[in-house]
This record gives sequence, C-alpha cells and structure tokens, in this order.
Amino acid sequence: MLGWYPGHMNKARRQITEALPEIDVVLEVLDARLPYSSANPMLAELTEHKPVLKILSRADLADPARTQEWVAYFDAQPDTRALAVTTTQARELKHIPKLCHELAGDVRADRDVRVMVMGIPNVGKSTLINGLAKRKIAKTGNEPAVTKRQQKVRIDGRVALTDTPGVLWPKIEDQASAHRLAASGAIRDTAIDYLDVAVVTAAELAKRYPEALTGRYKLKALPPYEGNAAAESVEADGTRQTDLLALAGFDGNAIVRDIAAKRGGLRAGGEVDLHRGAEVLLHELRDGKLGRLTLETPADIPPPPEPEADDADSEDAQANADS
Repeated sequence: MLGWYPGHMNKARRQITEALPEIDVVLEVLDARLPYSSANPMLAELTEHKPVLKILSRADLADPARTQEWVAYFDAQPDTRALAVTTTQARELKHIPKLCHELAGDVRADRDVRVMVMGIPNVGKSTLINGLAKRKIAKTGNEPAVTKRQQKVRIDGRVALTDTPGVLWPKIEDQASAHRLAASGAIRDTAIDYLDVAVVTAAELAKRYPEALTGRYKLKALPPYEGNAAAESVEADGTRQTDLLALAGFDGNAIVRDIAAKRGGLRAGGEVDLHRGAEVLLHELRDGKLGRLTLETPADIPPPPEPEADDADSEDAQANADS
C-alpha cells in the first residue's frame, strides 16, 4: 500500500476540524483528470454535514466528455454542485461566488459567506485562490504541499475564503487511485517507484486513449497483455492486490520500452533505458502533451466495502450452517 503523510498534515487536520463550525460552504478542488482519486476521503468524513462545491481544476487537460460525466455525477448528490474550470482563466471563475451563496442558503446580510477551500496537494488550490482574489495571495508551485498553513482572504461577491494546506490521507488503499495520483504529480516523485507508476499508466492509457500513445510516440501498434480474469488478483508479500496490468489488458512494460527507444533511451548494444521512457511518459502526461485525457470515470469508482460481520453474527452463521 502507498502511504505518504508528512507531519504538517496531521496539524492541518486539527486546524480544519477547529475551523469548520464557522464555515458555510466547503469548496473542494479536484483534478478533473481524476476526480475520484484526487478526493480525500478523510475530508469527506470531516465535512459530511456541510454543502460542498466541487471544483474540477485543470479542465483544459481533461477529456471534455468525461468531465461532463463527472459534473453530472456530483450535481446528482445532495447539497453538492460541481464546476469544471481552468484555474488560470479568470472568466471561468466568476460563477464561483454565486454558487457559494446558493449552497450556503440563508446567511445574515451583514456578513460574507464563509468558504473553506480544501484539496489534496498539487490540484491547483493556490492558483484558484489567486484567480478569485485577482492578486497573488497564495503561493503556487508544481510541487505538492506548497501551502503549509491556513490563509484567509476576502474576494468579490461577499465571500470570505479560508485556504488550507493540501492533505493526503495516511494510506491509499486503492492502488489504482495511488498510481493515478502518482502519475498526475500529486505525490512527490521521491515517494514512488517511478517506473512502476509509468508502466501501469501506460497500460491504462493504452486501454482508454490508444491513439494518444501511438500518435505522440509514433508507435506502430500497442502490444496487448496476455492475461485472464483469474490473474486480476495476485498474492504479493502475503497480501492480495489487484493486478492493474491484467485489468488494463495491455503490457505497460513493453509500451514504456517502446517510448524509451523512440525518445533517447536506446543505449549501445541495443539496451533500452526504461527509466528514460518512464520520465518521458509521466512528464508529458502532466504537461498535457498527450492531449486532453481523463484517467477515470464514475464507473471506475469501486463499490463500498461490505461491513464485516461481528463475532456474534459469525457464530450464528456457523451454527445455521452446521444445523
């Protein structure tokens, strides 16, 4: 399992919990390319009684059709609205204050709507806040966890924003989500197996957007993966994990090798530098050079885990089975 939980994030959770009683609306910033994986379940638990505005950032990098699916999915949830934006485009942000007022409902005329901005690292929170404030308030950067403390700013439209540090959760149980987060850059590259992430990402892209790979890297064909349904789960180090390559149905290793060979990774004697292929793929994916891609749809959301039966239920079930 992939875990990544710097100490300052524990502090951020306490700060969020303390500030929430005074907040009218939660504005959660998600990456439009992976709206499920970039949603922190811990934040959902903390804010379950507050109306939420889901901002799908980086919409200019995401597949427009898939983005509309996600907006419809979130809009169908109670006390929730969704808006897809490019956070650097001011005209796309002008609807946010109005949506916050609609979600807040009745607020005293003598005060602003209080909005807390949340999200995991590197989803564009700071860029969004600067765009809404029309000046540089929050520090931005292409590395995760740039914001380290809460910041407050008043914006046009009688809205008061509270920014919070990007918070990842202690353990990312869903390994498909972990790889998508790593591919997007939400997790520091030093905390991941770069080649492993690229291999899984290549297989996923081959399944969802084969033309993007063949076109960008001038590949004649994509090598299929010879898998079967029984290989979807494998035993690894005593735990059962999903075989992501088998699910995607493509040989990600072979695709990364082909990319490396095309992009300066071919060494003397015919040896291929796989790490070079991994770097090229992940960096160009993050920069949008493969086109507008979305790495997941609402159909990819795993079903909630079944509740575990307590000891009494287990004993009753066993007794019935024995009778």
